[in-house]
Amino acid sequence: MKVPVFNLVGEEIKKVELPRVFEVPVRKDLIERLFFYQFTHKLQPKGRYPYAGREMSAEYFGVGLGIARVPRYKNPPLRGMGAMVAMARGGRRPHAPTAEKNIYKRINKKELKLAVASAISSTAKKDLVANRGHVIDNVPFIPVIVEKEFSTISKTSEIREVFRNLGLWDDVERVRNRVKIVGGKASWRGRRRKVGVGPLIVYNEDNGISKAVRNLPGVEAVHVGELTLSHLAPGGHPGRLTVWIEDTLPLLDERFREVILRHVPGGVKV
Repeated sequence: MKVPVFNLVGEEIKKVELPRVFEVPVRKDLIERLFFYQFTHKLQPKGRYPYAGREMSAEYFGVGLGIARVPRYKNPPLRGMGAMVAMARGGRRPHAPTAEKNIYKRINKKELKLAVASAISSTAKKDLVANRGHVIDNVPFIPVIVEKEFSTISKTSEIREVFRNLGLWDDVERVRNRVKIVGGKASWRGRRRKVGVGPLIVYNEDNGISKAVRNLPGVEAVHVGELTLSHLAPGGHPGRLTVWIEDTLPLLDERFREVILRHVPGGVKV
């Protein structure tokens, strides 16, 4: 399948053959499951102190006193006050998290490679990109492939103009207008701004493109060799609006050669 390549002005300059990895079937179930498996690798194990809520001088007074059968403080001034049990003030927590719980999900390597290839394939499906909520009304073609000079842009003002030429700026504005400010414990811990997901830029050589997009909300730039499910399918939902720079396409079939041989009729073209 031949697809158009656009220049920085938004004009079609030529057509190139789309890599075979874009023909891998989109496995939504696999992408969602492995996304959350990978998410567990970022979690820090936690557990409560085994004697939390139990280190006090409290005992059960026995029956025949007309009071509930719970441990109570033995000494004044708190004598008779309930302690230790879950319903008492300062007592233990019921069903507290334990440090022994296994939260790290192991992943089969071939399964993960298939999931990433499937997520790459989903970026070329216009209906999946639209269902994720991306604004693609003015985007000339999905997937978006641009010439190699795109990776040399190093200023935000320049990338903004190119995004407007390619019809991608509407999606950046969507993210900018929906930035949410939250309070509470998340705000204390440096997570005050909730920013949505915008376009993803995949490059082979970083000649300034990562600096150009770092101040745009929701826009990410990643090397083609470091693509993961968190980039291609945030939240486990495939179909992220992705800009592929032309020189990244030949590297995709090399990385996912085994997946293509197994899951694409005809295999890899020599």
